[in-house]
Formats: sequence, C-alpha cells, structure tokens
Amino acid sequence: MKPLPDERGYFGVWGGRFVPETLMAPLEELTRAWREARRDRQFRRELEELLSSYCGRPTPLSLAGRLSGHLGGARIYLKREDLAHTGAHKINNALGQCLLARRMGKPRVIAETGAGQHGVAVATAAALLGLECRIYMGVEDERRQALNVYRMKLLGAEVVGVDAGSRTLKDAINEALRDWVTHVRTTHYVLGSVLGPHPYPVLVRELQSVIGAEALLQIRSRHGGLPALVVACVGGGSNAAGIFSAFVPYRQVELVGVEAGGRGSALGEHAARFAGGAAGVLHGTRTYVLQDQLGQVAATHSVSAGLDYPAVGPEHAFWHDSRRASYVRVSDDEAVEAFHLLAELEGIVPALETAHALAYVTHVAGRLRREQAILVNLSGRGDKDVAEVAQLEGVRL
Repeated sequence: MKPLPDERGYFGVWGGRFVPETLMAPLEELTRAWREARRDRQFRRELEELLSSYCGRPTPLSLAGRLSGHLGGARIYLKREDLAHTGAHKINNALGQCLLARRMGKPRVIAETGAGQHGVAVATAAALLGLECRIYMGVEDERRQALNVYRMKLLGAEVVGVDAGSRTLKDAINEALRDWVTHVRTTHYVLGSVLGPHPYPVLVRELQSVIGAEALLQIRSRHGGLPALVVACVGGGSNAAGIFSAFVPYRQVELVGVEAGGRGSALGEHAARFAGGAAGVLHGTRTYVLQDQLGQVAATHSVSAGLDYPAVGPEHAFWHDSRRASYVRVSDDEAVEAFHLLAELEGIVPALETAHALAYVTHVAGRLRREQAILVNLSGRGDKDVAEVAQLEGVRL
C-alpha cells in the first residue's frame, strides 16, 4: 500500500488543497521546505535536541493505578503530554514549524488558537528562536482561557481577539489565513492541528508522531505487550493522530477518537463531526464538516475550547471510513465529571479536552480483562481550565 497522503495531499477522498491562488505558491514552498528538512540530518538533530533538552521528551507513561482499581477491568496507562514544556502536546508541532520558518527565512510567524495551548506553544518557540509572533484567538475563547492569553503576552506575542462569527477557533483560523495571504513573503502560518490544505495535515501528524513512537516502546516495556485500546480526544485531531500513527499497523489495537458531545444532539449544540457532519470543504481541506441543509458551516458548542470546531482532520476522516479508528462523543457533563475523577484519584488535573477521552474510558474499562491495557493520550494539563470549571459549578475564585 502506498503511504498517505498521495502527492496531491489526499487521504483517499479526503484532504487536498482548496485555497485562493495567492496561497498556492507559499504552500508549494512549504511542501518543498518540509520535504528537504525532514531529510536533513542537521535539522532533525536540532529538533530532537530541543525536544529532549527544552521540552523534556520523552514524556513518561504513567499507570493510573487508583483509577484502574476504581473502574475495574483493564489497566489504564496515561501518556503524559501534560508534562511537556508549556503543558501540552502542542509544543512538538510548534517547535518543528518555527524551526522550519527560520530555515525558510521567514522572520514572522502567526497562529490560531482555541484553548490557548497552541498559541502558548508557538509564542514559546518564537521567543526561543527570535521570531516575531502574532496569535489569533476568538474573543469567547479569550474569555474562558484568560490565563493562556496572558501567558502568550508574557512570551512577547501579540494576541489579536477575533469578534466575528462564533468568536471561537473557526473564526481565528479565518483571520490567520487572511493575514497569511497578505504577508506570505515574510510570514509562516504555524497551523496547530492536522487540518488545512496540504501539506499541513501530514506535516503536523509527522511532528506529533513522536508521541506514538515513544508510547509504543513504553507500553511494550511497562505492560509487556500492546494495549487493547488507544484513546485520545479529537478536535482538529493532532494529539490523536500523533499517538494513533504508531499503532495503525497493529490491527489488534482498537483506536478510539473522542469528540465533543456538548450539551445536546441538535446542530449547534455539539462539535461531533462524525455524529452529525457530512463531506464538505473548510479551511482548505475536504473532510467531515458540521453544516446545515444549505451547506453553511454550523455553529458548534463544547465546554472545551480546543474541541469547539466544526471540522476534523482529513486523515481522521480516512481512518473513520476505512474503519481503522472509531469515533464516539462525550458530553460536557461527562467530561467535567472525568476532570474531577482524575484529579481526585491520581492527583492529575487534566485539560478539559483530555477529560473527554478519560470520560469514554470510564464507560469501557470495566468491560475489559485486568491483563488488558488501555492507553490514553493525556494531551494537556488543566491549569487553564480550572477557572472555567469553577465558574460552571458556581464557585467564585
């Protein structure tokens, strides 16, 4: 079987490059630059050194012993991306792309962010490498992620609030793309997930594949074999693609992506693309998109800013249709409950995004045998979400 995506950026029928003519040249430039960089031993060495000495890789694999005992059944292992520098998996991609921007001679980087973790990661990498940085963020996300907004500013980034549309991640991406069209000669757009036009879905997946490569070795060493199940939350899908990538060849390992079920099943009440979406094009790629009967992109809702997005990465669409991975939905209330559960049983406060994956695990762990393992990508820590959860529960900080 040929590796995916193909030369046009398609994973089967999903993916591609649907952009204005003005962006075709910079996308071709980026494709060439990434192809050359990934073959360049010096570039790979510099990235690996930064991931090790600056980001703290490899991140550990933790057995969640009390959680496993509480749920019964399978042993639950956590891949601790929350312990990476900046508190989430986003730094893996941000460092790689900022190194690439410097290699291409682009002194300025821009990015979008929802939960703020990608924005913080890009601002961090830009500060380290001496790049000018601007971050676009929906004003609704600025409200619920105020801590990360201030962190980005501390790191020297300019944060631009987007007060249009749903005022969330989708609208931040729109503004970042407009900026890039205007400043393509000097600017690289550090897209934060396995979204967008080719080569972004494969570029981001390859930069995040370090998660899966480490986890495969670690689970074999700690558990003595492969897990029965690998679980990750899915917004755009970079943390899930990163960990799934190493396990895709092992058909005996079930891969499960967990989407935001929000507060209901009606359109506009959730962000579960595989539960209510259809084929469409958004932000330069063909994938599953939540849309109304007229094909207009629908509003979404999630308690988690990082999952509040109406489309999903095209490789996830391919895995879904080929049945290599399955995708489920978890409600706001279930995610908040899992947020508390992990904190109380393991002393780990997870990001609300990650709490969706944990909530699914609470439903299925008891169905498996004790000698089996569930591997969860703990994609980020929950410091950023404490104020939001407190507000939801009527607690004044």
